[in-house]
Amino acid sequence: MTDLLSRLLDKDEIVTGDALFKEIHEVKAQNEPLIAELNTGYKTADQVRERMKLITGQELDRSTSISLPFQTDFGRHIRLGRDVFINKEAFFVDLGGITLEDRVLIGPRVTLITVNHILDPAKRCGLAVKPILIQKNAWLGAGVTVLPGVTIGENAVVGANSTVTKDMPANTIVAGTPARILKSLSEID
Repeated sequence: MTDLLSRLLDKDEIVTGDALFKEIHEVKAQNEPLIAELNTGYKTADQVRERMKLITGQELDRSTSISLPFQTDFGRHIRLGRDVFINKEAFFVDLGGITLEDRVLIGPRVTLITVNHILDPAKRCGLAVKPILIQKNAWLGAGVTVLPGVTIGENAVVGANSTVTKDMPANTIVAGTPARILKSLSEID
């Protein structure tokens, strides 16, 4: 975990004028050209991993694959395990931290959101962040949205176009908006 991420997670609210806002925008300013360049023209898998290393500050395992275009609004708080596959047009709002453990599959147009604005109208431009954790071997179908603070359990499958608003247990199939448990993987022949 980066120092900035730990300081963000320690706060319930990050209001405008907070010194953390300046740090956030400095990282965004560094990463925005890198993200734009990542999505411009053809890139080999090695070139994608090299650019993602610059964006995230993390070495990506050679077994991890990201299909372009890939978008993030911050980039520095993404952690990817081995054998991760991220399909086209994924969007990671990662200020609060996104961790994909080994063998996670991310379908096309999946959105992972770790940031909310504050409900109090007087502080509405402020932020509240909570991390997302996608555990080993989970699969998020096309168009899934995962909201702040959610953990998707090991081996779980999230059906296409679902919105996950709360933690989902391991070894389940979930779907809907909001997502709910449909069955256990042990129930499948």
